[in-house]
Amino acid sequence: METTRQKRIAKIIQMDLAEILQGEVRKAGIKNLIITVSKVKVTPDLNLAKVYVSVFPSSKADDILKALTANAKQIKHAVAQRVKHQLRKMPDLVFYRDDSLDYIEKIDEELEKGENPID
Repeated sequence: METTRQKRIAKIIQMDLAEILQGEVRKAGIKNLIITVSKVKVTPDLNLAKVYVSVFPSSKADDILKALTANAKQIKHAVAQRVKHQLRKMPDLVFYRDDSLDYIEKIDEELEKGENPID
C-alpha cells in the first residue's frame, strides 16, 4: 500500500519527467514520436522510482527504453533541478516499458475479427 507521501512524490516526478522528455523530443526535432510517462511508483524508502513509459509508435519503444536507461543519471539530474525545492533527496530512476496500449490494440483487433471467444 502506497503512502500519501509516496503518491505525492510520484506525481511530482511524473509531471516533471514528462515535461523534460517531451521537451527533449521537440528540441531534437523528432517527429512521429510520442513519449508518455504513464505511471511512477516510489518505493517506501524513497530511494527508487519505477517509471513506466509508453512510446508510440511501439516499434521504437525498445530503442527509446535503452536510451532512457543509458541516460538515467542525466535525466535524474534534470528532474532533481526542477524539484529541488520540493524534495530533499531525488530517488534513482528505473525505466520500464508500459505496453498497455499494445494490449488494448490486440483486443481491438480480435474484436474486429468478429469471432466470439466464448462460443
